[in-house]
Amino acid sequence: MRSPIAGIVTLIALFIVIIVGYSSVFTVQQTEQVLVVRLGEPIRVVSDPGLNFKAPFIDTVISIDKRILDLENPSQEVIASDQKRLVVDAFARYRIKNALRFYQSVGSIQAANIQLTTLLNASLRRVLGEVTFITVVRDEREHLMARIRDQLDKEADGYGIQVVDVRIRRADLPEQNSQAVYQRMQTERQREAAEFRAQGGQKAQEIRSKADREATVIIAEANSTAEQTRGAGDAERNRLFAEAYGKDPDFFAFYRSMSAYETGLKSSDTRFLLRPDSEFFRFFANPAGHPPAAAVPAAPKP
Repeated sequence: MRSPIAGIVTLIALFIVIIVGYSSVFTVQQTEQVLVVRLGEPIRVVSDPGLNFKAPFIDTVISIDKRILDLENPSQEVIASDQKRLVVDAFARYRIKNALRFYQSVGSIQAANIQLTTLLNASLRRVLGEVTFITVVRDEREHLMARIRDQLDKEADGYGIQVVDVRIRRADLPEQNSQAVYQRMQTERQREAAEFRAQGGQKAQEIRSKADREATVIIAEANSTAEQTRGAGDAERNRLFAEAYGKDPDFFAFYRSMSAYETGLKSSDTRFLLRPDSEFFRFFANPAGHPPAAAVPAAPKP
């Protein structure tokens, strides 16, 4: 028969073994890296995920995130090289590449964010202070962000941090200066628009003048050709009239008189005051166009 004391001792020993075993193992997740500290002194860094072992009770496990972390920087006022004040809103992305150096220098992500915010603001003022306002807001923003990232990464390397990216979300004038700048920009655009309109009007006038000149030349050439054609037609007509008159003068005289009747006696209110025996109506009295013979007076009766 076993003694109850032996059973209790066995349970206590088993409990101690479980506690010691539990204190001797730790698990590393895929999104983290672990720093093992023994009595306040770091001894090793574990980056591979899985089950690992440590000395129980004297080793401490510190988990450090190895994912890309965000750093939101509050808006800062920066003075550009042309003495323009800029309100810059930027953010950064970073990751912890050296867990031991990170732990020894800053110790936690909250402290790292505070330190990186100071370094980021210094880099923003240093880089943006060397360029003009237009360069920041329009021309070389991508290049400037790369310069800020490189400087910040170089300074953050001493903390075991790698800066992945720096972005300027917004870079604008302070509210009190924006209206004046917008007004100047509007005036400049209006001046450029007026200049473009003037150039367009001048070009249009040149095109219009050239078109008018060409139209005048074309009309003059057309009129000249028309006059030549008309002259040739009149000559041909006169030749035909002369030829017809030479063949039959009476028929030609009849034709000319019929044309005169058609032209002069239209359906409109045309009136002539002529003698019935006038030359104009000679074909009315005689189809041959000869004047009527004079009447022979009758002989007196005896």
